[in-house]
Amino acid sequence: MIELLTSTEAWAALLTLTALEIVLGIDNVIFLSVIVSGIPPAQAKRARQIGLALALVFRILLLSILVWLIGLTEAVFTVSGSPFSWRDIILIGGGLFLIAKATHEIHNEVEVSDETNGENRRSSAFFLVIVQIIIVDMVFSLDSIITAIGMAQDLAIMITAVIIACIVMYVASGPVARFVGEHPTTKMLALAFLVLIGVALVADGFKFHIPRGYIYFAIAFSAAVEFFNVLAKRNRKKRTLTN
Repeated sequence: MIELLTSTEAWAALLTLTALEIVLGIDNVIFLSVIVSGIPPAQAKRARQIGLALALVFRILLLSILVWLIGLTEAVFTVSGSPFSWRDIILIGGGLFLIAKATHEIHNEVEVSDETNGENRRSSAFFLVIVQIIIVDMVFSLDSIITAIGMAQDLAIMITAVIIACIVMYVASGPVARFVGEHPTTKMLALAFLVLIGVALVADGFKFHIPRGYIYFAIAFSAAVEFFNVLAKRNRKKRTLTN
C-alpha cells in the first residue's frame, strides 16, 4: 500500500481512472435527475441518496468479485456467428430498458395526463423509482467497472477511483436535479440523452461500439445550447417585468 502512495504510475492511473469514472457517471446522474423529478422533493432527495449509495455498493461489490466479473465477458451462445456474453445480454437489456423508460416519459410529457389519481400514484411512485434506479445502477456499474479493470490492475486504485467518482456524482446530482425540475424543457433534453445512451448500450451489446466521446460531446453541446436558452428566457422575463 505504501508503494502505491509513492508511485507516480499509481497516481497517474488513479487520476485517469477517476476522471473516466466521473465521465461515465454522467449517465447515472442524468437518469437520477429525470427519474426523481416526478416525486415530491423530500422523497426525491432520499431517492437520490439511495440511488448513489447503491451505485457505490454495486461498483465495489463488482470489484470484489473480479474473477466472476471477467467471466461475464466469455461467450455463452452464438447467433449467426456472433458470440454473446452475459455482459452483452445485460447491456442490451439495460439499453432497451432505458430507451423504453425515456420514451414512456417523453410520451407523458407530450400528452396531457389525467391527474385524478395523483395521490394513489405518489404512494407507489417512490418504490417504483427505487426499483428503476437499482436496475439502471446495475447496468451502469457493470459497464463502468469492466472499463476500470481494463485501465488499472490494482484493486485499491480502482476502489479509490470509484469512491471519488461517486462523491462527485453525489455533489452534482442535487443541482442537476433541481435545474431539471425548475426548467421543464431541460427534462425533455435529458430524456433524449437517455434514449441516446440506451442506443449506445444496445450497440455495445451487439459488438458495435459507439465512441463515448461523440455521445458526451453531443450531450455537452446540447446542454450548453439549452443553458443559453434558459438564460435568454430568464432575461426576457426580467425585461418584461421591468417594463
